[in-house]
Amino acid sequence: MDATLLIDRRTHDLGGGFVVGRVLPFRKRRMVGPFIFFDHMGPLEIAPGAPRALDVRPHPHIGLSTVTYLHSGAITHRDSVGSLQEIRPGEVNWMTAGSGITHSERLEYARSHGATMHGIQAWVALPQKDEETAPSFHHHQGAADLPEIHEGGVSGRLIAGSIDGATSRVPTHSPLFYLHWDMQAGARRTLSAQYPERAVYVAQGEIELDGHIVSEGRMIVLETGHDATILARQASTVMLLGGEPIGERFIYWNFVSSSRDRLEQAAEDWRQQRMVLPAGDDQEFIPLPEGAG
Repeated sequence: MDATLLIDRRTHDLGGGFVVGRVLPFRKRRMVGPFIFFDHMGPLEIAPGAPRALDVRPHPHIGLSTVTYLHSGAITHRDSVGSLQEIRPGEVNWMTAGSGITHSERLEYARSHGATMHGIQAWVALPQKDEETAPSFHHHQGAADLPEIHEGGVSGRLIAGSIDGATSRVPTHSPLFYLHWDMQAGARRTLSAQYPERAVYVAQGEIELDGHIVSEGRMIVLETGHDATILARQASTVMLLGGEPIGERFIYWNFVSSSRDRLEQAAEDWRQQRMVLPAGDDQEFIPLPEGAG
């Protein structure tokens, strides 16, 4: 891996004016471990009475797990396995699509009360043997499920996976880690070389790592085989992620697979409306975009 690879987020409109910063996939770096998609949402001020056009309407996935993690705000999740869950800051919504799932993400709390929406949505590609696993949804919160750290000017939690002797209770399918650190100005903390593929994303603030200054909205992909010490040049929020590589994956719209034929099948299933919509949210959906891929 190239320690000098820096990835800038690129603006992407989810529709209705909800603009995100897309980091992965990137033309020079499609994946980091099993992480194949990484979107930075906000910060975006949502006023009471905001239009429903900001919501993410029902849409499908296959071959991956999605993880929604918020720094502020709230999202209402519904899916086709019957889940209804409000996600709030520091909690984890981990949805495994496997053979196929649909879900929606509504800004119901913000529409009623107003909120600053800020968070990350990532996709984790499933190992080939698990790509067609049964879809599922898991919600986790609190230190019993998500091990926390509070030392040396750094506070945060292990969102998923295992690292440095700590293990999250979020069920995963391959070796990985996903961390959130809030760092006070001047704080230092080391990320171990436990995994061959690792990256650090600066959601807010600015850090120094391996002689590189990494500012807000940038991801640095780390070199394999040595620990990395992160210095917060100002108060910063960083997301750290990676794991064991799982092989080449293809993306077509919201679908991920090791097989291009499987992607085409999923697209046709959605086009023909053969996938069940979320319970309690089945009156609209996002059509398959023309030329999606």
